[in-house]
Amino acid sequence: MSDSEIPKNSDENNNRFRDPNDNGTSSTGSDTAKQNYTAITYGNDKGKIGFGIIHQPADVTSSVMLLTPDAEHAFFLDGDGERKGWTSSIGPGNFQVECGSANKEAQDSMMLNAKNGNIVIKANRGKIRIEAVDIELIAVGDGTDRGNIRFFATENISGEAKKIVMTGTSSFRIATSGVGEVVAKSILKCYGSIFKMIDDSVTKKDAKCAGKTYAKKNNTP
Repeated sequence: MSDSEIPKNSDENNNRFRDPNDNGTSSTGSDTAKQNYTAITYGNDKGKIGFGIIHQPADVTSSVMLLTPDAEHAFFLDGDGERKGWTSSIGPGNFQVECGSANKEAQDSMMLNAKNGNIVIKANRGKIRIEAVDIELIAVGDGTDRGNIRFFATENISGEAKKIVMTGTSSFRIATSGVGEVVAKSILKCYGSIFKMIDDSVTKKDAKCAGKTYAKKNNTP
């Protein structure tokens, strides 16, 4: 289980927590299972709220737990074990957050801040859409190996805009192991203080500009 996955923690009877009167050792046979003799619950057949409830695997005590008859629909604030300090909300349907109706356009109406660690947004069988008037991606890091933005796709990365402007203050590189094209249906301008254009003929006989080394570099797996 990765850190981005929330465990179901329910048994075959769809119970997410242990009996408050159970000291936590009967089903696991482990002396390290959580024990709590002060846990209490309130509720009925439609829902429950519990304080100090031990999760079904007996590994974590929830300080506050909200439950429905469906084990996949719950909210809990965990207080110890491997999920100490975790706040988890799970549900079989939609999870919706709406805010900012009383704010002005320039205000920050919603904030997600991870003081340490990563933020994971994952759709196992769906798309992730980000829609706004403007979208900014900013990476701030120190040193040469931080402050990066990376894109990875198993198939295509495509985009469309009225104008595309990209600037590399140190260098840029566009490479492909297949076919590369540069197309301008109006005017194509290229400028360089020095131009080096090399083809595979240098692998047989080197050019004056040491093109054989450059060709070998770009054909090395």
